[in-house]
Amino acid sequence: MKWKQFFTPAKNMDAKEARAYMQEHPEGTFILLDVRQPGEYENSHIPGAKLIPLPELTERIEELDPEKPIITYCAIGGRSRAASQLLKGKGFKEVYNLAGGIKAWEGSTAFGPVETGMTLFTGKESPQDALKLAYGMEAGLSEFYLKAAERIANSNTTEILIKLAEIEERHKLRLIGLYRDLTKSPIEKEAFEKQVDASMMEGGFTTDEFLARHRASMESVTDTLSIAMMLETQAMDLYMRYAHKSLNEDARQILLGLAEEEKTHLARLSELFQPVP
Repeated sequence: MKWKQFFTPAKNMDAKEARAYMQEHPEGTFILLDVRQPGEYENSHIPGAKLIPLPELTERIEELDPEKPIITYCAIGGRSRAASQLLKGKGFKEVYNLAGGIKAWEGSTAFGPVETGMTLFTGKESPQDALKLAYGMEAGLSEFYLKAAERIANSNTTEILIKLAEIEERHKLRLIGLYRDLTKSPIEKEAFEKQVDASMMEGGFTTDEFLARHRASMESVTDTLSIAMMLETQAMDLYMRYAHKSLNEDARQILLGLAEEEKTHLARLSELFQPVP
């Protein structure tokens, strides 16, 4: 029996090719599909990935856009190969399998179940609501960095934390600018902030809880940068999950844009703040 006749071929991408593809293509123009089980996803997943376990893929295939490129992945590449072949057989135009799976990824990963941080977002939010939500998370993270800087004894670490807070402050100003453009209103910063919940920082964690949990791990520059990159990864993942859930196309585009900015921010962090051995 020649079993090959039962399978529709799908192309492979190695981890380096997949990272380059994702860096070169804006968020929302392709689909990253995780076909593992929920517990595997919770432990570690590539930011922005949509979770559809392989056994559910046939029943949930309508959740995927056959016109968009899809990169499938699993633990080591076996289940995702089966998923990519299934999708190709169903007429999906451009499908790639991540060879070696997440084990070969060696890039930033997010963690937590699909529902992490989703209590803040119903999917019915307007573009204005999406900007307020993003501003609240940015404000929370800026506050976190400044609070951490006050409590850390290492001067080099403190300098990095203040610099990170300044980046978040610039991002906040940009969000207010987008809100003004969207609403055609010259709203002042103070008035805008009264409409915003800043109790949650980027990535969906409460500021004080996260600082209490990780302060001991933030004395060195290297560890602090690792925490910062982890938070930015969580933020990108959260914005993507909001975008997947959004029922408003304009809000969805704003969220995708925010995810794209987090991707760029992650790349800059990696370039500008290389951890010291």
